[in-house]
Amino acid sequence: MTEREVPTVVEKLSALPEGVIGFEIGGKLSAEDYRDVLIPALTTAAEAGGIRCVLVVREFDGMSGGAVWEDLKLGAEHLRSWQRVALVTDLEWMAHLTTAFGWMIPGRTRTFPLAERAEAEAWAAASD
Repeated sequence: MTEREVPTVVEKLSALPEGVIGFEIGGKLSAEDYRDVLIPALTTAAEAGGIRCVLVVREFDGMSGGAVWEDLKLGAEHLRSWQRVALVTDLEWMAHLTTAFGWMIPGRTRTFPLAERAEAEAWAAASD
């Protein structure tokens, strides 16, 4: 690991509103992060009626090629299940990209600063 790299963190969030799942993500995501943590939780949510998700990102060093592939497959496999995705971050570049390309993500997407995590959770749980 170089000085610049941040160790991968993918932790499932607890104490979220009913029907909402969430993760704190940091470092460089790998295919294993998707296969072991993200995909099982998102598949369970999709089977339960829809994906409402909160993603908290404090630091981010990108994704491995395998992680990009898993991400693309995940989006396609659950295309109609995505309802709301709240991105909670103070990383301006990530918020700007999500705003600019959010139309490509199925369901509704919205960004929130870290200080507004509670609002992000409430928005993810809200009815359409």
